Amino acid sequence: MGIVVFGSINMDLTTYAPRLPRPGETLFGHSFITVPGGKGSNQAVAAARLGAPTRFIGRIGDDAFGREVLPTIQQQGVDVSGVMVDKDHATALAVISVDDQAENAIIVISGANMALDQTDVARCLPALDTAQVLLLQLEVPLEASMAVAQAARERGVTVVLDPAPARPLPDEVFSLVDILTPNEVETEAQVGFLPNTPEDAARAASVLRARGAKAVIVKLGARGVYYESSSGSGFIPPFRVKAVDSVAAGDAFNGGLAVALYEGKPLPEAVRWGAAAGALAVTRPGAMPSMPYREELERLLKEGTV
Repeated sequence: MGIVVFGSINMDLTTYAPRLPRPGETLFGHSFITVPGGKGSNQAVAAARLGAPTRFIGRIGDDAFGREVLPTIQQQGVDVSGVMVDKDHATALAVISVDDQAENAIIVISGANMALDQTDVARCLPALDTAQVLLLQLEVPLEASMAVAQAARERGVTVVLDPAPARPLPDEVFSLVDILTPNEVETEAQVGFLPNTPEDAARAASVLRARGAKAVIVKLGARGVYYESSSGSGFIPPFRVKAVDSVAAGDAFNGGLAVALYEGKPLPEAVRWGAAAGALAVTRPGAMPSMPYREELERLLKEGTV
């Protein structure tokens, strides 16, 4: 199994409106969609659509949302044999608002995602024995994710952590991470300042590498991506696309990055794959449905625009 994803799965309830509402304000919106999501399952679908054998480890509730999301993920080619049906917790929900500038605001009801524990870690271990890349996020208990990261490091598996949703992390987490992939807000949560330029991103990456991360990729959204490791650093300019919905662009990025790493590509090229995958994701509405396919990613990498 090439890529293992240990993390969250939920149902996304997404509304589209001219702008995000202010506190106490009621707005009329354009439309509403209900689609599977969750950072973990989004990343798993992205990796599978881009051609890598992918296994997802997580939990759903014994409810209608759970019975809907799991087959959807499986239909995308993801191995879901490691997903547990939790009879004590509901399938997680994400309530998402998207404005006409493709910016979003999200409220997550974690449900079964936050029930992951050492039993889930144990179910993940056999998959790690044959994996090349492990993808982690912060929508499940940190203790469980770090136990999986430790097991992956012991097996020589590359550990990629998307530190989202944004929250400060203890230093011991960084020592278990091969590649850290924060966006601007998530970077600010770790280093105390918001990176608005490649120079800011370089300063933040140096701080995070000093804390233990072997490589750091700072995602600057429409302004591009900065990366830094012991072998070098660089900046990937943004691809030219028309943004519709930025939900899950970071998940697409991590999926593209992971597939490139699985295929043995060097970090600079893998970062470019991630940037292209993220750019494609913003051209479509929704989370999981916006994850890109291999053919369109290769075309964007070649032509630079869609």
